[in-house]
Amino acid sequence: MHHHGYAWIGEKKAFDKESIRRPPGQAPTATSTQEVLDRYREAVAEFPTSTVPPLQTAHWLMKPPSMVRGTWEEPKEAGGWLGLQLGEFAPRFAVEAEREATRLVLLVKAAVERLTWGGDVSLGHYLQGSVFHSVALVTCSPNRSAPDLPCPIR
Repeated sequence: MHHHGYAWIGEKKAFDKESIRRPPGQAPTATSTQEVLDRYREAVAEFPTSTVPPLQTAHWLMKPPSMVRGTWEEPKEAGGWLGLQLGEFAPRFAVEAEREATRLVLLVKAAVERLTWGGDVSLGHYLQGSVFHSVALVTCSPNRSAPDLPCPIR
């Protein structure tokens, strides 16, 4: 078992666009509405290469290996990376209470505990303005919530 790190920063408007944040799923039927057809086509075209975080954390594993920001065997090492990510962006968090150092330490501690039993971690914070920061740690080989998804890095 190992853990991959993913990070994204971008406009909240892009984060809110669900069609690019979920895999295509089953193809529409001949009786599907044009809206369903359009959403499906957009998901097929954009989901595989979109850097916007997927709705389900495990679906990061469906993305290209180039999106992996780091890989760690030990949960504590992955937690260290998470702590660096949070520390870098905390001064820009829109909500002042979310910048508190004790809170950030507790988030990292909880993340390490979750990774230890094979869970995934996904955190997001609004930054000042209309920007959103997302960071995720995904357990791989296998992933608990999506055990059939292959590891993007062999």
